[in-house]
Amino acid sequence: MIKLFVFDVDGCMSDGSIIYDTNGCESKIFDVKDGFAMISLAPLGFKSAIITGRESAIVARRAKELQISHLYQNVKDKKSVLQEILKKEGLGFENVAAIGDDFNDLRLLRSVGHSFAPNDANEIVKKSVTTVLSKNGGRGAVREMIEIVLAKEQKMQEWITLWQ
Repeated sequence: MIKLFVFDVDGCMSDGSIIYDTNGCESKIFDVKDGFAMISLAPLGFKSAIITGRESAIVARRAKELQISHLYQNVKDKKSVLQEILKKEGLGFENVAAIGDDFNDLRLLRSVGHSFAPNDANEIVKKSVTTVLSKNGGRGAVREMIEIVLAKEQKMQEWITLWQ
């Protein structure tokens, strides 16, 4: 049974683009439909985590907006961080659904109960996951992942009811 969702940011929650303006301010683009699904996780009884290799105030803001349970940035070893979260939550790797798109996600993805990659992920990553999504990163991949897990966990009707 899935109890925890784990998200990578660049290439999964966003399309991987990083935009700097002339003042050095960073921007990212997030899909509102992904966010809508993500914010629904806590009321449905799921925990969530963002584990990302970069650090960004924008990601911290987005995590707060989406009521993400655990936020870890500037991470080199994502699987070790996940082990910490699992210990805190009293869960096992089999209770995790995770999405990632590149080599730094591989160890984590190979360890979890259900792993996902966006359609535009690295080819080696796509061969290493349980499910390759039809959507690209930052373009609905996270929403698709969540919908697959909610259907598997028989939570779709409960999700719909949240918003009626």
